[in-house]
Amino acid sequence: MADTVLSYEQLMEMFRETKEIQAESARRAEVDREKNQKEWEQRQKEWEQQQKEWEQQQQKDREESRKRSQEVDRKMEETSRNIDKLTKQMGGLHRSMGELIETLIASHLWEKFADYPYRLSRYYQRILIYDEKNIPLTEIDILLADSEWVMAVEVKREPDKEDIDYHLKRMERIRKYPPAEVVGKKLLGAIAGGAVNPDIHAYAHKAGFFILELLGENVALVPPPVGFSPQIW
Repeated sequence: MADTVLSYEQLMEMFRETKEIQAESARRAEVDREKNQKEWEQRQKEWEQQQKEWEQQQQKDREESRKRSQEVDRKMEETSRNIDKLTKQMGGLHRSMGELIETLIASHLWEKFADYPYRLSRYYQRILIYDEKNIPLTEIDILLADSEWVMAVEVKREPDKEDIDYHLKRMERIRKYPPAEVVGKKLLGAIAGGAVNPDIHAYAHKAGFFILELLGENVALVPPPVGFSPQIW
């Protein structure tokens, strides 16, 4: 079969069609580029708006946290004044702030665990733990109890990591040398404090302790993080 010979007009027509195809491709590419540019600019604006809202929320959270901290300080000062007044009214009976705080809150602590399978309505204070030679090893500030569970609560004005570490050791000693109220029961632990730093919240929760914060003459359970599981000794 002989090769087909294209005329000049046919060649020019092919050239024209090729140019049109190239022009159309370039036009579509430009439309796509403009569309992608607009979409990118829109996403950029949305991201900047989200970033702005996040920064505003962070600033708001910091301000609210500062106000809460100031309120806690104010209420602690008020509590201290009330305790000083109460101490004088008790005829000079010398009791530490920790002991007075325990007296104020102990009978209501069990109410803070209504969402848990504990009914810790019985409470005891200042329980000494003795070893096998009847030597005192440590003391439980507050012990909450029901027929199946007990919870040893350590009360500190401003608990720190050392207090939590020592409470861990205390829990082991309570388990090894249980007083009568603990024998045969599942043992939980908690830290109660007047002003508890958020870092201490995380440290105590990681150790498996509940955290309770004192607010005036009341106490609130600090919400544990998602997935929190209390340590059982």
